[in-house]
Amino acid sequence: MTYSMRFGLARWLVGTAAVAACSWAMAQDYPSHPVRVIVPFAAGGPADVYARFLARGLQESMGQPFIIDNRPGAGSLIGTDAVAKSAPDGYTLLLMSNTHTVNESLFATKPYVLLRDFAPIAPINASELVLVTRSTLPVNNLGELLKLAKAKPGSLSYASSGPGTPYHMAGELFKAMAGVSIVHIPYRGSSGARTDVLGGQVDMMFDAVPTMSEHIRAGKVKAMGTTGTTRSAVLPDVPTVAEAGVPKYEATIWLGLMAPKATPPAIVTRLNAEVSRIVAQPETARAWTAQGAAPMVMSVADFTAYVQADIAKWARIVKISGAKPEQ
Repeated sequence: MTYSMRFGLARWLVGTAAVAACSWAMAQDYPSHPVRVIVPFAAGGPADVYARFLARGLQESMGQPFIIDNRPGAGSLIGTDAVAKSAPDGYTLLLMSNTHTVNESLFATKPYVLLRDFAPIAPINASELVLVTRSTLPVNNLGELLKLAKAKPGSLSYASSGPGTPYHMAGELFKAMAGVSIVHIPYRGSSGARTDVLGGQVDMMFDAVPTMSEHIRAGKVKAMGTTGTTRSAVLPDVPTVAEAGVPKYEATIWLGLMAPKATPPAIVTRLNAEVSRIVAQPETARAWTAQGAAPMVMSVADFTAYVQADIAKWARIVKISGAKPEQ
């Protein structure tokens, strides 16, 4: 090796070490002021509820406020794009869900690409969904619902929290696998969709078990089936959609945290450790399990691989279902 090559290598090693030291020091000082967590979904839904839970835990452990900023609209694109355009310094984070992995194939064009423009931090939890109908719909189980939908194609409606959301994709997958025609009515958030199903303005919806279970028990809606591979511990008397009439059907909702792509790895790693610690606490696991949500704990690398796999999974489902953003 020539002198110039050795000198160049030495400069590169010194520079790399300096960057690493700077990144480590930044992580030790982080956060030095409030952190904003943008939730691209409406207030009151599962993403908002769990984001606020996580924000409280992060504030307690990291000593700075984690402020929730709800920015719903356009199937999560508006709020997500705001994070993509934010400074990659760890002070603007994204509360994401599998809405984001769906959107990678559902939208032909959008202002960002998920794994190009964002750094995965950590997962939060996963929940099963439950298909419910308004209390006045003349059906009592999934078999009767399928019979009615096939007898009157296009006459029934289902609500969702917007294009590309798990509620929308669960409905489109259900239609494709069951061979029924049901009209999709998108809302700006799950709260509005839920309100209109409870009020009888819309016939049905897929909703998160933690959110809808109390309304089922109160008799305000009728439960047709849950979307996991086994029955929900929260709703053990409700069959899965697969066992009740649509074999192999499965759909869930999961949540996670991301940051703008160039956020220092040391900050991403620290946030991963803090989020993982919060969701792994025994009291958190007990409370969430009772609600029908399962805590998820992964390393940054494992969560990145999980997001990549979920993008591929939903690309196949979007193709099978024929779902469109305007539906």
